[in-house]
Amino acid sequence: MKKIDVAVSPDVLTLDKGAQAVKDAVTAIRNAMRAGTASTKGKGEVAGSNKKPWKQKGTGNARAGFRQSPVWRGGGVAHGPKPRSFEQKVNKKVMKLAFRRALSEKINAGEVIVVDEFSFEAPKTKLMAAFLKTLGVERTAVVVQKEVDDTTLLVTSNLPRIDYSTAAALDVYTLLANRQVVCDKAGFDALLERISK
Repeated sequence: MKKIDVAVSPDVLTLDKGAQAVKDAVTAIRNAMRAGTASTKGKGEVAGSNKKPWKQKGTGNARAGFRQSPVWRGGGVAHGPKPRSFEQKVNKKVMKLAFRRALSEKINAGEVIVVDEFSFEAPKTKLMAAFLKTLGVERTAVVVQKEVDDTTLLVTSNLPRIDYSTAAALDVYTLLANRQVVCDKAGFDALLERISK
C-alpha cells in the first residue's frame, strides 16, 4: 500500500456552480436522518372524564371545565409534536450537481488521497490506524472503495473518526462531514466517473 499521485483534468471538476445544490442536498440528507417520533397527547387524548372539577360559581376558584385542560399539570399539550416524516424531495439532477461540486471542491483543495490499494495481513484496526497516520490523516476521513472489501471494512469500523463507503454509495453529507477522502485507485476512478459530464 502506498500513496500515488493522480492528475485530474480541470474540465472534469465543477467549481463554478452548484453551491445552492450542495446546501439543499445536505439539508435533505440531514432531515431524512431525523427520527420524527416525538409524540404528545392533546387534551382529547388524555385520560379523564368531562366532569367539572368543581362547580362553576361560589367556590372562589377560577372556573374550570375539565381536568384535561392544557393549563393544568397532567393535562394535554397544546400544539405538541406528533410523529411525522421530515424527508424532503430533491431532484436527481440537483443531487448529482451537489455531489459533483462537493467532490470537485475536495479534489481542488487537495483533500483527496489516493493509494494503489488497501491490503492488510489481518483485520486489525491498529494496522489501518498506522497506515492512515503515515498518510497524514489526523482528523476525520472517509475511506472509499469501488466494491466493499470485508477486511478493509473491518479495520475501519472501530476507528471513531473514520467512515467507510463505496464510490456508488458516497453521499454529499458524508463527503463534507469528513476532512479528507482516502480511496484506492479503483474507488477514485469510480468517483471520477460519477462526476464526469
